[in-house]
Amino acid sequence: MQSKERRPTRAAAPMALAALLWTLPLACNKAEPPTPPKETAAPAAESAPKGGSARTLALQKPAGNPLVDREIEALQKVADKAGDKADPWILLGRAWIKKARESADPGYYLNASACADTVLGFEPKSRPARDLRGLVLVEQHAFADALDLAEQILIEDPDDLMALGTKSDALLELGRFDEAVKSAQRMVDLKPNLPSYARAAHLRWLQGDLDAAKSIYRQAMDARDPRDPEPHAWVLVNAAKVFWHEGDIEGADRGFERALGVLSDYPAALVGRARVALAQNDPKRAAELAERAYKKSPLPLHAWVLGDARKAAGDEKGAEEAYALVLKGRSTDPRTVALFLAVKGKDADEALALARKELGVRRDIYTRDTLAWALYRKGQIADARVESEAAIALGTKDASLLYHAGAIRIAAGDSEGGEKLVREALKTNPHFDPTGAAEAKKLLGEETHGAP
Repeated sequence: MQSKERRPTRAAAPMALAALLWTLPLACNKAEPPTPPKETAAPAAESAPKGGSARTLALQKPAGNPLVDREIEALQKVADKAGDKADPWILLGRAWIKKARESADPGYYLNASACADTVLGFEPKSRPARDLRGLVLVEQHAFADALDLAEQILIEDPDDLMALGTKSDALLELGRFDEAVKSAQRMVDLKPNLPSYARAAHLRWLQGDLDAAKSIYRQAMDARDPRDPEPHAWVLVNAAKVFWHEGDIEGADRGFERALGVLSDYPAALVGRARVALAQNDPKRAAELAERAYKKSPLPLHAWVLGDARKAAGDEKGAEEAYALVLKGRSTDPRTVALFLAVKGKDADEALALARKELGVRRDIYTRDTLAWALYRKGQIADARVESEAAIALGTKDASLLYHAGAIRIAAGDSEGGEKLVREALKTNPHFDPTGAAEAKKLLGEETHGAP
């Protein structure tokens, strides 16, 4: 991929896993990973060299965390001298991915993609380069393209672990759950390690099997590489989310805290603790944590949590400023913006348009839930019910999904079935979302004091 301007890719999917696979070994020597970063990286808006080729973008001078940057710069020197030798460029691409993950700046995936393109320029059939490109395609939400590429690679080598991971991730986002499970299971069978266990745990959670998900996440933690902290922090965060979704607020907080012990200022852990603080009625602390998360990683979701925290703290102006930041993600993360608008009851037309647009890219349960809630806000109840029933079909224990499905059933005339789902949502996690939880209680005739 060539680019004159480095910019963020589309925001990662809620549980995107493909980038974990860059930790798998190559048939060449692997550079020693750096220790955890302590400083923030350069912002995604930093410009790449103008008018340059893929090679130029791959060799762009990094900025931000000096520990990761030193690794990139060392590999750049080796790759630049290597000419048409593929391995140094692949290692460089994986280092750029490491920087993208540790800095929480998805723009660096463009640099990684440039490394793959450089190799493919002189070795068009290079499987490691195509694997790297497939990983980037998933991060860019080009799921159909990623799936096509992974399947081409797997024809050549059915045991290619990175291609299996890319295939599983792409299939999941495209709504082909059973096929995604098969690819993930093949990964576990071939190599039971952190990337394969992490996929298996997430898939079991989506199926509503919380005990199995927790057990497999523990296996993923045990399989961590102590020299490489970010994948471990990532697994800790997603394991903590299992506790969050079942309403174990203290358990979730311990998990997020452990992740921050592995990587300080890890955005996903910070925003997780912010949601915990909101649930514990400490909006000031929630706002502090969410603001740190947003400064490190300016995603619409982080701005949303920041706005809710500020509103709960009585800072109406600050809340509106944060909510305005959510809307800046229309082009990079339309699903989150669509859900935000639908949840808050704002601009139902735009919410529906964004949700429908996203459905053309991915058909997973969270996209269908977003579309369902946007349709509900527009009063298109029959269509909303079709989408919401699909969203809960796997048995996922997510209170937000359950509440949406319940409210839509009530609106469709199924009061008994709908109220049962709404009660289940509040029992599962009464703090799932300030706005949604307040609406759920009101729908059941329970006392509520309002919400953002």
